[in-house]
Amino acid sequence: MTEHPPAAGFPTTHWSRVLRAGDPQDRDRRDALEQLCSDYWYPLYAFVRRQGLDREGASDLVQAFLADLIQRRDLAKADPARGRFRSFLRTSCAHYLAHARDRERAAKRGGGRIPVSIDLRDAEGRYVNEPAHELTAERLFERRWTMVLLEHVLARLEAEVSRGGNSALFAQLRPLLEGEDMENSYQQIGEALSMSEGSVKVAAHRLRRRYRQLLREEVARTVADPAEIDAELADLLRALG
Repeated sequence: MTEHPPAAGFPTTHWSRVLRAGDPQDRDRRDALEQLCSDYWYPLYAFVRRQGLDREGASDLVQAFLADLIQRRDLAKADPARGRFRSFLRTSCAHYLAHARDRERAAKRGGGRIPVSIDLRDAEGRYVNEPAHELTAERLFERRWTMVLLEHVLARLEAEVSRGGNSALFAQLRPLLEGEDMENSYQQIGEALSMSEGSVKVAAHRLRRRYRQLLREEVARTVADPAEIDAELADLLRALG
């Protein structure tokens, strides 16, 4: 497998994208935030559903909230010092929900707003498989946020490995990264792929190391200060527990 050097510098943060999205002079501002909405709408959907809204109501509210977030000019005033991006997004959604309950629902799909695509069938299919209802809406949001982030990390790593022509090896070793048991031993994998057992073990070690590097990069994008990365990692891993 190809070695990958650590990323240089601090990666572009989600806060940076929020500030860009709030700048009417930035031509890419809508795309910047719309991508974040596309990535993280489901944790918000699960958060709102756990607050008691039905599937259609949750879908309408999250879509309207995200569309509103994209269009709001006051995003330029967003302050990264408020904390981590996931907390900002969850709190903003909670405020939006509280105000929505005080007025007749204005968040109809379409509604003259910028549409944010939500697959309601997929959303509800995922929601019904969520953990038992003793999980609070906040804990469920953080759990889902973490799982989406880990999915991004795995997708990035798989793309890297595939470009190196090692897709079959990645498929065999992926359970290690997901915290699951492998179906085959290192020896069996080596025999199937014409590799020595030692080579498979080395590949597994490199995959785990690269996975940790990519995970730190992804977490770095959700905090305003690099000093917060380790604490955020610990919080997210606790959310999975």
